[in-house]
Amino acid sequence: MTEQIDLSDLESRAERMVAAAKAAGADACDVVAATGVSLSVDVRDGKVEETDRAEGDDVTLRVFVGNRTASVSSNGLDDFAGMAERAVAMARVTPEDPYSGLAEESRLVRTFPKLDLLDPEPVSADQLAELARQAEAAALAVSGVSKSGGAGASWRLGGMVLATSHGFSGSYLASRHGLSAMAVAGEGTGMERDYDFDSRSFFEDMADPADIGRRAGERAVRRLNPVKISTRTVDVVYESRAARSLLGHFAGAVNGSSIARKTSFLRDKMNEQIFGEHISIVDDPFKPRGGATRPFDGEGARAEKLNMVEAGVLQHWFLDGATARELGLSPNGRAHRGGSGTVPGATNLTLLPGEKSLEEIMLEMGNGLLVTDLSGHGVNGVTGDYSRGAAGYLIENGEPVQAVSEITIAGNLKDMFRRLIPASDLDNRYAVATPSILIEGMALAGS
Repeated sequence: MTEQIDLSDLESRAERMVAAAKAAGADACDVVAATGVSLSVDVRDGKVEETDRAEGDDVTLRVFVGNRTASVSSNGLDDFAGMAERAVAMARVTPEDPYSGLAEESRLVRTFPKLDLLDPEPVSADQLAELARQAEAAALAVSGVSKSGGAGASWRLGGMVLATSHGFSGSYLASRHGLSAMAVAGEGTGMERDYDFDSRSFFEDMADPADIGRRAGERAVRRLNPVKISTRTVDVVYESRAARSLLGHFAGAVNGSSIARKTSFLRDKMNEQIFGEHISIVDDPFKPRGGATRPFDGEGARAEKLNMVEAGVLQHWFLDGATARELGLSPNGRAHRGGSGTVPGATNLTLLPGEKSLEEIMLEMGNGLLVTDLSGHGVNGVTGDYSRGAAGYLIENGEPVQAVSEITIAGNLKDMFRRLIPASDLDNRYAVATPSILIEGMALAGS
């Protein structure tokens, strides 16, 4: 039986640390404390291979002395005076940063929204083991599966506390459940493997373990006997699981840090058409049971749902306070705690679905490539040049007919975004959510 976490004591300690930093000579400061407990179970051939339980706290004090800043971290929150004195001493000898500072008081959250983040139901190691066994058994029951690649189930409860010297104090708890299965098909050098998984805030939203295992087995069997294909230009459909990476590249390109460093291929594209008119992308920190839902950002600032792209036109960067000041813009509540300070980033980022199903899109394209897996990191954030290893299936007459592997697909993200067509099968489970995506006329390098 797993216990819940009481954040009240951690909140009190964070506020005492703020007072200690002010007493030590800090002009301003904030304290962020993260705490959590997790439980995971791995199963293979019906037997528990490993059970892991972890608990931990991490505390970071950030102080400002004029335009100078420094941070110290600890896994506890007891040596208030020592941490504060050390941080202030470090700040006094660091170079000045004209953009550093706390969020403006007018931007701080004063009334916390009620968000559905915490599943109160307890989870035990025995329950997790049983879920993993069910998923594995379903994978092994698929005809053509030769052995299990293992299955795992997990649960995590995490909490965040933030207190600042200008009057903010807030906290929240969030839960996460996960389940995955891997299946192996074939024998010897002809073996192929694939997996399926689910991850949700609430256990009641999780997919049936038997469905996860069955899909893992079916995917592994479909990958058997892949062929190599010749170099060509081809229409490419990214399965929703693979398509999430494209939205991730977009998120990186509209991150305020990349804009400030001039390392984004979209740095000069604000208020310009970068997608087709049928494309909308939203970022919503209040998405119900979302993977990145939160009541305030890493600075204690309020955030609103942002229409990042409307009718194909770029509308916003992701901005925290420091990056916004550097760019001469207003922050938009997208601060994440990172290292010694904050970095801007997305919350729940979603490419809205199109009107046609994946099957309809493949039928209309006739022949092409369905990409189910990507490998490598061949994306140049400055130019947008794109080259990734891929595996998937040849599409003939609108149907996936033959597994293919050891291919490379290439293009430029600026051109790919303009030709992007979303299907209607939005996979809305994760913080980065997309439907399947068609991109016409990509270069394919084969044998």
